[in-house]
Amino acid sequence: MVGKDAVYGRRAAWAALGALALAALPPTASAAPPPAPSPAAARPSGAEGAPAALLRAMERDLGLAPGRAAERLVNEAEAGTRAGLLRNRLGDRFAGAWVSGETSAELTVATTDAADTDAIEAQGARAAVVARGLGELTGVKERLDAAAARVSTAATPVWYVDVRANRVVVQATGEPAATAFAEAAGVDRADLGVRISADRPRPLTDLVGGDAYHIDDGARCSIGFSVTQDGQEGFATAGHCGTPGASTTGYDESAQGTFRQSVFPGRDMAWVAVGEGWTATPDVRARDGAVTQVAGSVEALAGASVCRSGSTTGWHCGTIRQHDTSVGYPEGTVQGVTETTVCAEPGDSGGPFLAGAQAQGTTSGGSGDCTRGGTTFYQPVNDTLSAFGLTLRTTSATTKTPVPQEGAGDAWAAGRVYAAGTSVTHGGVRYRCLQKHQAQDASSPEATPSLWQRA
Repeated sequence: MVGKDAVYGRRAAWAALGALALAALPPTASAAPPPAPSPAAARPSGAEGAPAALLRAMERDLGLAPGRAAERLVNEAEAGTRAGLLRNRLGDRFAGAWVSGETSAELTVATTDAADTDAIEAQGARAAVVARGLGELTGVKERLDAAAARVSTAATPVWYVDVRANRVVVQATGEPAATAFAEAAGVDRADLGVRISADRPRPLTDLVGGDAYHIDDGARCSIGFSVTQDGQEGFATAGHCGTPGASTTGYDESAQGTFRQSVFPGRDMAWVAVGEGWTATPDVRARDGAVTQVAGSVEALAGASVCRSGSTTGWHCGTIRQHDTSVGYPEGTVQGVTETTVCAEPGDSGGPFLAGAQAQGTTSGGSGDCTRGGTTFYQPVNDTLSAFGLTLRTTSATTKTPVPQEGAGDAWAAGRVYAAGTSVTHGGVRYRCLQKHQAQDASSPEATPSLWQRA
């Protein structure tokens, strides 16, 4: 049971969220501001009601007491909305946001201007004043990405923006390797943090038969999320699992489908079009047969909890370390993946990552295993949907073809993937996106204040 203090804290946070939404309106606006969203209306679909199997896995893998997993999911969903509102308000001064604590009750928002501290704290968040904005850090990482196309990354297989440390970090086998990578990228070594590790991430494909699906009667991977494209049903999975044209068979060894599009390296994304007898559903299954349903694809913050399903190891949970990570696999560099503390093993590749009922991504690769623990990366599902023009099958999803991402104008449209900060028009009103997601029929801006702020 959630205690009175937790309930009070949650109500207070949402009262603050409403106040922030009003404060963010332009001072010249003549129209009356919209009412502050109620907690029920502002909370993203899927923040509550997570299946028992997922909650038990979170309690096991994150060391949570009974009942705390559900509380954590609600806190993380609410924090995502508040972080989005503050991101819009701070603009270029925004330097990232993350959650912390056993139940993710503490939200931290970083800024490059100490004058923002009062505004951040007024919304129930902790302010961190840092030297570099998120845009500057992303620029440094992009220079490393460019260098990776020219030099070997065998000794520097992972690099990312660490918003909590306010710096770009390189995972390397030693200091000399990190220094050489920085020099190749034209980056000042003093601007980089280094994480020394001998781990070498690899794609999690397995040539041993088993459950899930098989590629060309050989390698085994795991189904990610059900999708549609122009009425064709299928599923998203990892790009390293198969090339365009490769055939697949299902868990029962019956004919299943064909890889329509696949990218690897660069990204690690693909989708398989399935044939007669296979139906796209919002269901995600774990190895033990537990089922949960996907409600959407709202991107979770760094520090948030995530759970993964795979055909080798079933359900396992952990937390997000950081987004927008680059990984140097033996086959080449993959950019834009998310690093997690969740374990995985060969055969789990392509399987789904969820934050509550929100789809996050498909398993790419990692290091370690589920006996001693490990690190796993996932390809964000919103990027896959956007790149291939796919619609995620959810409990309320449309089967309409998504509006093309390029040249679609600024009118809100179901099926389109929106990044945080994107401006749209709907019903004659301007809105700004708070959290990255694929728009659903039931998530129009005025109906989902957890995802959209009136501009």
